[in-house]
Amino acid sequence: MRKILLNSLFTSPAVLGAALVMSSSAFAAQKTEVAGLPALEVGTQVTQAKAVTPLAEVKSLAVEKTVEAAKPQLQASAEFSPAKSVVVAEPVKVAQAATEVQTTPSVDSLEQINRYSREGRTANSAGQVTSVSQLSDVRPTDWAFQALQSLVERYGCIAGYPDRTYRGNRALTRYEFAAGLNACLDRVNELIAAATADLVKKEDLATLQKLQEQFAAELATLRGRVDSLEARTSTLEKQQFSTTTKLAGEVIFALTDEFGVEGTGGNNTVFQNRVRLALNTSFTGRDLLVTRIAAGNANGFSLPAGSGAEGIQTFNFGNTGGNAGLIDWVAYYFPVGENLRFYIPAVSGLHYDYAPTVSPALDAADGGTGPLSVFAQRNPIYLIGGGAGVGANYNLNNRFQVSLGYLADNSTVTRTATTSSSPLTFGANNPSDKNGLFNGSYSALAQLTFSPSEALQIGLTYVNAYRRGAIFDGGSGVPSLGTALANQSLNATGLVNNAAQVNAYGASVAFKLSPQVVINGFASYIGANFVDDGQGKKDIWTYGLGVAFPDFGKKGNLLGFMAGAEPYMGNPGGGASNDIPLHIEGFYKYQLNDNISITPGVIWVVNPGQNDANDDVVIGTLRTTFTF
Repeated sequence: MRKILLNSLFTSPAVLGAALVMSSSAFAAQKTEVAGLPALEVGTQVTQAKAVTPLAEVKSLAVEKTVEAAKPQLQASAEFSPAKSVVVAEPVKVAQAATEVQTTPSVDSLEQINRYSREGRTANSAGQVTSVSQLSDVRPTDWAFQALQSLVERYGCIAGYPDRTYRGNRALTRYEFAAGLNACLDRVNELIAAATADLVKKEDLATLQKLQEQFAAELATLRGRVDSLEARTSTLEKQQFSTTTKLAGEVIFALTDEFGVEGTGGNNTVFQNRVRLALNTSFTGRDLLVTRIAAGNANGFSLPAGSGAEGIQTFNFGNTGGNAGLIDWVAYYFPVGENLRFYIPAVSGLHYDYAPTVSPALDAADGGTGPLSVFAQRNPIYLIGGGAGVGANYNLNNRFQVSLGYLADNSTVTRTATTSSSPLTFGANNPSDKNGLFNGSYSALAQLTFSPSEALQIGLTYVNAYRRGAIFDGGSGVPSLGTALANQSLNATGLVNNAAQVNAYGASVAFKLSPQVVINGFASYIGANFVDDGQGKKDIWTYGLGVAFPDFGKKGNLLGFMAGAEPYMGNPGGGASNDIPLHIEGFYKYQLNDNISITPGVIWVVNPGQNDANDDVVIGTLRTTFTF
């Protein structure tokens, strides 16, 4: 049966489709398309990408976009797809969710397979035949065509068509004809071997013999190609990395500078990078295990006092600096039934890995294929806490989706407490006092997502949390968004790391005016009670409005604008300023090809540090993103 399939590879797609039916069982065990899982439906709704398709479309497996996944990239409309980019992709984070089997074949092997697959289809293959007459078509009126059609209908040589016929309404090349003849020869041999020779008529055997003689050259050529291709396939199988795992990667180069901060705290033009490599693995075709390695040297700019993490860009997010590599995300997605899907992160889980963020055009899972800043992607409420834990989505009749999750910090950062010179570490993996999965910093999310139509989506989100580090830190203990006052308590001596009890309420909405125009907006109120600061509850606000133009000027391009207020404290007290810190951003991602994009853009922060006495900050960036 394998020879039938391989013979058909060199002939018509029609014969190939027919042979696939007979050969599918032989290849079932090999079909582990991790990156091709159904796009595990996740929070970012990134049209992944990019990642992954978790082989359910994790960039699921041959090489990414092989032979590209597998953008992983698990892609399947009704399944998870990692929200982190990884691509993650596309999403995913993870991601720019993908489809073949991960292999590392030699260039020579792939070139030869491509060459063989093209043979017999065009006039360029004239060198493969022995006479000019062999280039002619076999027409439906020819005796050979009618004879083979009769054999096909009588013995079921080709079972791929609903009516079990040879579709004798068009001329065939001699190679297409030879493929069908070879199928009938194999079928008759099977009947004879099974002691059912009485079903084979003598006149049919005579017809087969005559057809074999007339098409001997074509049959010999096809069988020679099959033997050669089997050898190449064996080489690929030996060279492949894994039958269940796809490698997906993203590399960012960024030329960036800040204009506004002067004096000893000024900034210089810098050239920075971040690298992410993800191993996207599927064991059942519907699940996804993501193991991601990251490194980078993108240090943040010095900003005015009190600015916190305003204007931070995606390639700064979660960066270790110094190009030190680390495993920065380990998580497992899996479904239970048709409507319930779980997400279990062991390292660096975030709420937008599983909960829809209602920002379909701008949320790039902190990757390099969307806006420049973290703030422009989605509602900041999803960055309250993170780490290890569990998340789940339940789909109600495709209109409502309920998301629940619990994440405990597992920070890899050692922080210094203001009240002591000793290090302060915390996390779900730390068994010491005031740590662990349930006795340390955590965040719990509940969300209802409503999709009344394909154009409109609304999300209502609640987060309850206890934060020992910063509030908007993604579980790292270090601010990732907002002013310093929005992340820490203020007393007479300045900012301190008092723990905070947090109740946050957010709403997000996205509306597609057309496939090329998408509007999204969000607003959140966060009530934070900093422990033992003697100041009572603090009110933290954030909101924004964005517009995106997908495929602007070219398919794959993205033009986007965002304006809003990063998280700030509305009632700081103690004489601190509470001016609104506005964030205004514009960018244009130009897709050079399937794997490379260039994004120029500008971020303008007004009243940084929620203080109008500070000069405005303007950040200009030229970002180049490579995905594979």
